Amino acid sequence: SAELCLLPALAALLPPLPGPGGPGSAEAGLGALPGELRAAVRALVGDLDSLFTALGLREESFAVGALSRVVAAELASYAPARNRRRTATNKASVIFVDRTLDLAGAVGHHGDNLAEKILSVLPKLPGHKTDVMVNMVELTALQTTDETCSIIAPGCLAQPNDPAAKALWESFMNLKQKEAVMEARRHLVEAASRENLPIKMSMGRVTPEQLSSYIQLFRNNLKALENHCGLLQLVLATVQTLKHPQTSKWDNFLAFERLLLQTIGESEMPSVLNQLLPMIKSYNERTKDDYTCEDFLVLLIYIYSVVGEIKCGKELDIAEEEVKKALVKAICDEPEPSPLLQKIT
Repeated sequence: SAELCLLPALAALLPPLPGPGGPGSAEAGLGALPGELRAAVRALVGDLDSLFTALGLREESFAVGALSRVVAAELASYAPARNRRRTATNKASVIFVDRTLDLAGAVGHHGDNLAEKILSVLPKLPGHKTDVMVNMVELTALQTTDETCSIIAPGCLAQPNDPAAKALWESFMNLKQKEAVMEARRHLVEAASRENLPIKMSMGRVTPEQLSSYIQLFRNNLKALENHCGLLQLVLATVQTLKHPQTSKWDNFLAFERLLLQTIGESEMPSVLNQLLPMIKSYNERTKDDYTCEDFLVLLIYIYSVVGEIKCGKELDIAEEEVKKALVKAICDEPEPSPLLQKIT
């Protein structure tokens, strides 16, 4: 049977269930939810039923988390879904997972993966949620220092008609960064050799500058550009990601998260927060390597998600209060708050 893992990502489905005084998470049903959330759950169930009808599926549902149990139960009792299950021929297991149970997964900087870095640091392709803009100016004779130059249409990661580009993207997702970058160089050298371009294969560490110099060979050869356009877009995405200032910050995040995981068993939450406190700096005190307000919100979510059960007490209250004060001051000192900070405040 096919396995379909559905992670409900709708913002409307993320609010917590009623707290003390309300129904417990085990017995909370659809009726216990606020009206707007009830409507969102019913709409999601209707959409899922339409999808499963189109696929001819007879599903068996599993749920991880309180809200997921509500969605799964509603789907199980939904009349059109019951009728569909009687006649559908294809079996499927559907797993509903509360996103709030894995906030650490959503905010963590996982491992040494080039694909994740590319998707995180390059700007989003307009109208798309899962693809990015690749600056293509380097493949032209246009001279500009403007990184947001809009004269040349951007490239992207989706290259379904280019086998070499598809293979390289698989490498970006499955290999460590060092190996993935070497794969980018190998594909580029092979493409240049097929086009009889004067390329010299060098061994050792791959640098963004080296990849850029290889890319330059294609610039004045329109036929070579056309034949390998998809591959060149992915290599350009690699170069721009490796040079991006956010990439070094990504590595800092990863190092901090690994250190936290090593020490969290020995350190109490107050000491972790006290370590974090000096790193919270206002706009005028920050350098390009310091964490922004958004970065700290991400770090705090990660910390509170991985520590497990927290021992309450006066020491924790004092530490949390100091972090709150520093963070509020930093947010208030922002000359131009980002859209995220504006939404939060």
